[in-house]
Amino acid sequence: MTDVLTREITVLDPRTGETVGHVPIATPQEAERALGRARAAAVGWARTPAAERAAALHAAASAVRDAADELAASNERETGKPFDDARGGVDAGIGTLVQYAELGPVHRGRTLHGSWDATDFMVPGPRGVVAVLTPWNDPVAVAAGLLGAALVTGNTVVHKPSERCPLTGRRFAELLAAHLPEGVLEILDGDGSVGAQLAAGDVDVVAHVGSTATGRAIALDCARTGAKAVLENGGNDPLIVDEGVDPAWAASQAALGAFANAGQICVSVERIYCHAALADPFLAALTAEAAAWQERLGPLVDRRHRDHVHGHVTEALAAGARTLTGGEVPDGQGSYYPPTVLIGCTPQMRVMREETFGPVAPVRVVPDFDAALLEAVHDDYGLAATVLTPDMAHAQAAWRALPVGTVKINNVFGGAPGGAAQPRRGSGSGFGYGPELLDEMTTTKVVHVAAPPSR
Repeated sequence: MTDVLTREITVLDPRTGETVGHVPIATPQEAERALGRARAAAVGWARTPAAERAAALHAAASAVRDAADELAASNERETGKPFDDARGGVDAGIGTLVQYAELGPVHRGRTLHGSWDATDFMVPGPRGVVAVLTPWNDPVAVAAGLLGAALVTGNTVVHKPSERCPLTGRRFAELLAAHLPEGVLEILDGDGSVGAQLAAGDVDVVAHVGSTATGRAIALDCARTGAKAVLENGGNDPLIVDEGVDPAWAASQAALGAFANAGQICVSVERIYCHAALADPFLAALTAEAAAWQERLGPLVDRRHRDHVHGHVTEALAAGARTLTGGEVPDGQGSYYPPTVLIGCTPQMRVMREETFGPVAPVRVVPDFDAALLEAVHDDYGLAATVLTPDMAHAQAAWRALPVGTVKINNVFGGAPGGAAQPRRGSGSGFGYGPELLDEMTTTKVVHVAAPPSR
């Protein structure tokens, strides 16, 4: 919660509503000074041997490992994410830092075949200063990727963690900065105004994970300044339940996708298309799954976000949808919201068109697989999609047709390590993780070296 009079952020525990802490918002002058320090440090850090940069990242990963429980507890206090889930995010972040520490020194260019008396090659180099703006729903894991890739490739960074978890974000970044030269990693606390200043400032890359609206504003800034935009923004991820799958298993997958972390995951299931032949047993099983999830669901990040989620649900109900379970704001402290299953949903409803980002499973019953795929494809986002089907021809058709960065067949979460995807449309642009993120953080220069003519 931002107080415009005191220029500070008040962090509330979403489980109890109690105050966790107060964080001052950086002034425009402080932001400019941070950008200046990062710019001044850029030349020296770019010239630092890749192995030394990697060693610094390894040391930072060890420091984060030592503070893992502290970071997880802080995350739980600020966002309500259950401790074990928060600790899993920290562990993922540690693994990501180690991954980039290993990949950085072997990130390489290539030679070109030119004339015999010349040498031609392509070499990657750092872009310069990177503004990194990270989200609250997985603050350590996401920041580890963007910060790790930017730093190991020789860029300096100005990092603003989300105003919804500034204490966790700052603590994580401080653990990294302690192993880096002065100015290489600058940290700014603040709200959207600070992020907007960084995005429009003297930077060479803006890397942002967050809402589509903010991502579009950043893209406009980058178009004006010439900075590169690396964006992973909102999603409206579909789940197709095809004829022939076990309805209980499909319901468990749907519930995991819709309810994990109270639906506050970038690739959460946002809309479900169920084959009519499977509708009755699937819906019964999904309702039972929702009841089981009720016992282990944490709160939404704050009451403002809960109002957003509940607004989608109430609009859908007013337009003719029905609840099989959930859909009501509970009494008591905190910002809890129950796992909710909606039926009778139509494509015009916001709960089917936009990112709800809460524990809501809106279901649309369709006559066949082709109808499900047609509606799943028709969307303004392009982050991820899941298809549950025993028919490999349907699986093949789906992954080719769905205009998203990631398609998952018969597994709502999962995938091999090192995979990277490019979101599309309103979901962003560029590789936000994986080895390819090193390419996003570097620029390639072509060099032609020839001997002068002999006298």
